Amino acid sequence: MLISKKMNSAINQQVGNEFGASLQYVAIAAHFANEGLTALAAHFYEQAEEERDHAMRFVRYLVDAGGRVEIPAIASPRATFKNAADAVRLALNHELTVTNQINQLVELAIKESDHITNNMLSWFVKEQLEEVSSMDNLLKVVQRAGESNLIHVEDYLTRLHAKTARMVAEAKDES
Repeated sequence: MLISKKMNSAINQQVGNEFGASLQYVAIAAHFANEGLTALAAHFYEQAEEERDHAMRFVRYLVDAGGRVEIPAIASPRATFKNAADAVRLALNHELTVTNQINQLVELAIKESDHITNNMLSWFVKEQLEEVSSMDNLLKVVQRAGESNLIHVEDYLTRLHAKTARMVAEAKDES
């Protein structure tokens, strides 16, 4: 086994945190879908998939490191929101919490001189910067638009996803 039992346990907890985040994003997406806000719904369904992928990245790491995967119980996600900003604020606060959780894992890896785990976690550190920045920007756009002008948020997300798709296609063409 390449990781300690303490690190294994901490990563298992993070697996649960990531799956919990995925479920929370599904609940947020469903809320927006019920409101007819299809771009916001699609955005959060995509975020849910990303969080699931993060959980699976941790699972695969545990398996590769000879650890034991034990997924903890996951709390039910919050399903009702006062307004769009409330839902996005919950997502931003969640990303800030996850950033703190990843930082605690890094601290444990450093304390245990676990360079392999620390190296694996560096991907998550970078990812959290992107996640927090993205969610913070979305909250600002939602707040600026206001509840009665969420169509502007829908347009913003549609343009953002189109731009991202173009950049991915261009990167593939260059390689």
